[in-house]
Amino acid sequence: MTTTELELAHPALEPFGLGSLKLRNRFAVAPMTRISAEPDGTPTAQMAEYYREYAAGGFGLIITEGIYPDAAHSQGYVNQPGLVTDRHITGWRAVVDAAHGAGAPIVAQLMHAGAISQGNAYGFETIGPSAVAPRGQMMADYGGVGGAWKAPREMTARDIDDVITGYTAAAENARTAGFDGVEIHAANGYLLDQFLTDYTNQRTDDYGGPVENRIRLTVRVLRAVRDALGDFPVGVRLSQTKVNDFTYRWPGADADARVVFAALSDATYLHIASEGRNFLETSRFPSGSTITQLAREVSGRPVIANGGMHALPQAADVLTGGHADVLSLGQGALANPDLPRRVETGAPLAAFDHEMLHPMATLDSAAAWRARTGK
Repeated sequence: MTTTELELAHPALEPFGLGSLKLRNRFAVAPMTRISAEPDGTPTAQMAEYYREYAAGGFGLIITEGIYPDAAHSQGYVNQPGLVTDRHITGWRAVVDAAHGAGAPIVAQLMHAGAISQGNAYGFETIGPSAVAPRGQMMADYGGVGGAWKAPREMTARDIDDVITGYTAAAENARTAGFDGVEIHAANGYLLDQFLTDYTNQRTDDYGGPVENRIRLTVRVLRAVRDALGDFPVGVRLSQTKVNDFTYRWPGADADARVVFAALSDATYLHIASEGRNFLETSRFPSGSTITQLAREVSGRPVIANGGMHALPQAADVLTGGHADVLSLGQGALANPDLPRRVETGAPLAAFDHEMLHPMATLDSAAAWRARTGK
């Protein structure tokens, strides 16, 4: 089959039901940090246009950037949007209406940054499962002042309950704003992933030690949100790698994965992030199963695969090989906000350049890059 024939017949163009979400195809926009809200966290008209363009480009689902769920400790970045106040809800309603107007459902990703909050930019202390400094350096592109993160304050039982309350309230606010679902961000080194990660979680209570305990907070958040919202779609995003640690893998490999995925079977879907290039190789456990394949098998839920899915032959293999049900794209979507339309018509995909990865809610950087390079 030629490349053009593959594109025209691509399995990602088939519709899919993600719980009650009816997707016109299996291409989703991955959550990408944009830091383009007003200083108080209110979404802007620019953000509404940014998300609308993906919907107009034919994507079957849009997942927002990480949204902070409480005003105490959760915000990770300056100008990150929130879902805490009435202004936040009103701002997001305009974003949702723009996406719906162009034909795509949109899900709000809820993210507590925990220890990797660049909180010194606005003064609050950071919290985490244990008083362990995160690996790596703060991210200057996202408002960090540079240098290493400080050790967070170890969370108390009250802190844990407050985090769960914050997620639940933000999920209710998302539904009020008109979102079609919420995604609980338990990946990429943020708070819930800090609990799951062995070296950042040195607790000796019910939240530390074996993986059954380390996944407990994510399970509690999921159940609290599910209890509050009923049948409203609630996904969970997971990863092994982190924004501040690209090489980490779950120490128990597929044994850990089975525990994690079984514990989250109440989710509407699981979203497995950041496996990157050569997905069918890099996502494999020693047993031979890919992480997404195991997630589907153990949880019994649909799975979204992320990482390198703009490589269309690989993306087709991921779907037809039973590794995932939906594909989420970050870099591929930035370079091609109309990617599903291009695949439908067999038009070539524009190449991604790192300059496009400017942390703002605009596609102008991609357009400017094309104008300058002629590509």
